[in-house]
Amino acid sequence: MANEFASLIQADLASLTNAAADLSASSIAPAAQFGALPGAAGNHSFSFAQSMRDAVTRVNADDQMAAQKMADVDAGRSDDLVGAMLSSQEASLSFSMLMQVRNKVMGAVDELIKLPL
Repeated sequence: MANEFASLIQADLASLTNAAADLSASSIAPAAQFGALPGAAGNHSFSFAQSMRDAVTRVNADDQMAAQKMADVDAGRSDDLVGAMLSSQEASLSFSMLMQVRNKVMGAVDELIKLPL
């Protein structure tokens, strides 16, 4: 019984270590990737609408992946409960961040509408 717990703990520790390595390996994309910066050379054009569509697509993909991991755990196809919970929390945070961006944009649009002509 103690050996089973020890092996489960070691498996969870290895999974968390791998997840931490994946997080540290990912880097923040430079701003130049999203379009031309003022005064920067290049033929890129910035599209806010496309950036928002991409963000919604990424959030949706995160949510579907989290749902699949939870379904796998519920059906017994996977025993990675920690990974499923982390994926679920990541999807929730991504959605919350997207909603905050939406709220800020809508507030800015409201302020623009109120400007006198």
